[in-house]
Amino acid sequence: MIKYILKSCGTLLVALAGLGSLSSIAQTRDRLDVPIEAPQFCLPDLDGNQIDIKDYRGDFVVIHIATTWCPFCNAEAPHLEELRQAYADQNVRVLIMDVKESRELVKEKLQDRFKFTFPVLLDMDGAVAASFAPADVLPDLARDEIMLASNLLIDPEGNIRFQSLLDSKNFDAKLLGLKKVLDELLSAQ
Repeated sequence: MIKYILKSCGTLLVALAGLGSLSSIAQTRDRLDVPIEAPQFCLPDLDGNQIDIKDYRGDFVVIHIATTWCPFCNAEAPHLEELRQAYADQNVRVLIMDVKESRELVKEKLQDRFKFTFPVLLDMDGAVAASFAPADVLPDLARDEIMLASNLLIDPEGNIRFQSLLDSKNFDAKLLGLKKVLDELLSAQ
């Protein structure tokens, strides 16, 4: 089934996903027993450089989907920088994808505040964030809103191996669940 059509980096990209596959994300909410191919995307960073996820093939990629006003995102921010530093020599990259906010606001409220040493991407219309949303989760929210404060781990082959959705009762600001799966995958290499 064709799920989303995204226009990024001058190309039309089609993310294909079966409802059964995406449903498993919502059910497991952590390590995925059956990896799911990650949607392809290309977004500008705060300096206007186009960051294409294809350029990260061969590395593990942690993606945090955020907005400046999200208290959960802000609580995770320093731990994302710590994760980047702790795993830098193990081919682990970190990206933040800010949804529907201006470059100036994101620079002031995220980059200047947290001093990230990794790219902060701008998903101006929310289409890329929406492409990661499981089909059967919180249908009363826009697809890009479902993904706020979520974390994804994409393996070197481009498959989603971990996806956490915001659970305010069991919030994991220190990214312990993600790190556990990352450590398991790194040790299996």
